[in-house]
Amino acid sequence: MTAKRVLLADDEHLIRGALAALIALEDDLVVVAEAATGPEALAMVQAHCPDVAVLDLQMPGADGVSVATSLRAELPGCPTMTVAGPGRPGRLKRALAAGVRAFVPRTAIARQPAGIIRTVHAGNRYVDPELAADAISAGNSPLTVRKAEVLELAADGAPVAEIAERASLSQGTVRNYLSAAVSKLGAENCHAAVRLERERGWV
Repeated sequence: MTAKRVLLADDEHLIRGALAALIALEDDLVVVAEAATGPEALAMVQAHCPDVAVLDLQMPGADGVSVATSLRAELPGCPTMTVAGPGRPGRLKRALAAGVRAFVPRTAIARQPAGIIRTVHAGNRYVDPELAADAISAGNSPLTVRKAEVLELAADGAPVAEIAERASLSQGTVRNYLSAAVSKLGAENCHAAVRLERERGWV
């Protein structure tokens, strides 16, 4: 029996190491590469052509959904699953739209990584029931994905010029997006808008 080749991408070394140790206990799974950032994950995909990619939702350089989108284009035969921290149900739809086959909280992936990886490799989906319920109760954000991304970039008080560079947009477009986000959310300012988005699990 040929073991299924797994890529692990997570910027937290302890979590990545724990997952690798659990997967190493399985006869039909083998970790062929590990990455700590989005760009590193894509490089490892090209170098090792894994059968399944396990991606942290939030990584330096590019988040798990962005990496999954790129991976889907470069290696369509490699299904992906994302691992999320608590309070992120709003990202579920984005992940599924990007072709992600499983959306799992850290607590669940620690309990049953091998079973979820096998489910994904077999072409099936796995969405944690609690996350799915949270996503439904959270409703839909009034913001487009792009506006929400720009608002999130403004969360730490980054200047418009920096946000524009990171989002590959003009400064004028960034200002328009931020103004629209604040208006649609009925917030006082960008910081309040970000807080509302996070409280409702939309980002």
